[in-house]
Amino acid sequence: MSSQAEMASIPTESLGRPIKGPSALAGDRRRMLSLTWTLAITDFRLKFFGSVLGYLWQLGRPLLLFGILYTVFTHVVKLGSGVNYYPVVLLTGIVMFSFVAECTAGAVSSVVDREGIVRKIQFPRLAIPLAVVVTGYLNLGLNLIAVLVFMFASGVSIGVRWLELPLILLFGGVFVSGIAMMLSALYVRFRDVRPIWDVVLQMLFYAAPVLYPIEKVSAGPLRTLMMCNPLAVMIQQTRHALIDPTAPSAADAIGGAVRLLIPFGITAGLLVLGFWIFNREAPRIAEEL
Repeated sequence: MSSQAEMASIPTESLGRPIKGPSALAGDRRRMLSLTWTLAITDFRLKFFGSVLGYLWQLGRPLLLFGILYTVFTHVVKLGSGVNYYPVVLLTGIVMFSFVAECTAGAVSSVVDREGIVRKIQFPRLAIPLAVVVTGYLNLGLNLIAVLVFMFASGVSIGVRWLELPLILLFGGVFVSGIAMMLSALYVRFRDVRPIWDVVLQMLFYAAPVLYPIEKVSAGPLRTLMMCNPLAVMIQQTRHALIDPTAPSAADAIGGAVRLLIPFGITAGLLVLGFWIFNREAPRIAEEL
């Protein structure tokens, strides 16, 4: 009798409980946080390794996109006419969208890209997508320096309302973390996730008030629907808090503070759903790779 036939003849009950791979958290939160930070710093340093301009590229990319869009939407389409500090509004929208795009698109293949360590080392798998989000925060910090320069050059005044920025960024971090966990886990089994998400990101870019101020959209169901997008809430509240207090806040744009519960609920739901999916898939990720 062959060895495979012998194994097949052994009762399943006598083999004991099946051995599972590491879970999302693997029971050690401190190790997960340390590993998340290590992976994020490593990715941040390696991103421009060998580049002549190095970290300047991180500032240069949104500025180049801003230059093109600013030229088009101020001299051709004239979408920003009558909008206070439109150049700063446009640049801030691009930076916020870039943060969401970088965290989510970067997380899609993050687990697959680390196949070597996933197969050989047992560690909290959740550290991988969270490291992508932390790297996104580091890049966002650099990009906000460019935004601050434009704000001061445009005459934007500093106010107490700037204290809202950490809360806005925390909200954005929760939003992208849920998506990052979900996409990174699903991509291991379904490689269609990347092209689908690329299309979704394009839809988010045009559906959020990145290129145009939200006042250009008539108050009503369409504006309310657009403001249900957590990215739109991030951009609009950043504009109101940092750039122009006369611009409508996220609560004003959506039609009342109570309606903000919709994007907040979507964000919380994405976080819970993303963690549930990732935690469910984590023990068998190494087998699926």
